[in-house]
Amino acid sequence: MKHFALFAATAVAALTLAGCGDQSGGGAGGTRDQIRAVGSSTVYPFATAVAELFVQGNPGMKSPIIESTGTGGGMKLFCAGVGAQYPDIADASRRMKKAEFEMCQQNGVKDIVEIQIGVDGLAFAESSKGPGFKLTPKIVYEALAANPYGKGPNKAQSWKDVDPSLPAIPISVFGPPSTSGTRDSLAELILEKGCQSDEAMKALKEKNEDEYKATCTRIREDGKYVDSGENDNLIVQKLGANPNALGIFGFSFLEENKDTLKDVPINGVEATYETVSTGQYPGARPLYIYVKKAHMQAVPGLQAYLNAFAANWAPDGPLTKRGMVAAPDDVRKASAEAVKSLTVLDGSVLK
Repeated sequence: MKHFALFAATAVAALTLAGCGDQSGGGAGGTRDQIRAVGSSTVYPFATAVAELFVQGNPGMKSPIIESTGTGGGMKLFCAGVGAQYPDIADASRRMKKAEFEMCQQNGVKDIVEIQIGVDGLAFAESSKGPGFKLTPKIVYEALAANPYGKGPNKAQSWKDVDPSLPAIPISVFGPPSTSGTRDSLAELILEKGCQSDEAMKALKEKNEDEYKATCTRIREDGKYVDSGENDNLIVQKLGANPNALGIFGFSFLEENKDTLKDVPINGVEATYETVSTGQYPGARPLYIYVKKAHMQAVPGLQAYLNAFAANWAPDGPLTKRGMVAAPDDVRKASAEAVKSLTVLDGSVLK
């Protein structure tokens, strides 16, 4: 996808977060006159697009700094504390984890606002010159798992080794790193579903959650799966140079590169706007932003930046034109209320 330059939205007035810093125990001190957001590479283009739209509508305001660090990396930065040196927003391609919420609480990040901004699909794609893969969660799991069903190291070298219906070409998958929310979505939506095709794995989940997670979500490290960093455009480029390879990234990147890529159906369902928005596509997942309530008054333009998200996330709005899938009506209504009322997240609902 063509990423936009770092845009932002803040008032010209200086930002003083010394008071906020005191809440974190360390006393941040200092000033900052730019909004700062970190996190998901999937959300990145939408966060920068909103910033661009905001700046256009509010001449004279500074651009926020939007950093693509991956969801997990962004959460660590976001939860490190309150004050000028800590981000205001975490962009996420999956919901905040309970452990991350607890880390936030321990570091003084007490009041967090959760806003679902839209929906995305965990897309599987190949070069337009690719073999025409048709996959299932079971096939993906058996191809990529380090220790399929706990029966020893993965020995499969070709796709045909995994399933006789597939071509006898080497398994080669370019995908997100462990810090990415897209990797978490791959584990939860695809790998675990494939792993659970074995009844013994369902029983293992009840008996030993840690062993189950390792067996069902740990990816092989013998070169068949290539961690391609947080730059999803790099995966797009690699697929162009490797017609027999498979790529895994956010749906919007598939949409933006339909001229060189084609979709790989999962369970016979292609990733399209309609199948992702209705949840019919197995890889559909929500997208979020998390905001520190303690920063709302201190950071110039932060509320207005959130308002710009709500103003542009409807079907046929600017964000959907950039590749995001609009959330269902009831979700958008609840999210708009969260933006307006700054509803604080209840950590007990997290996993």
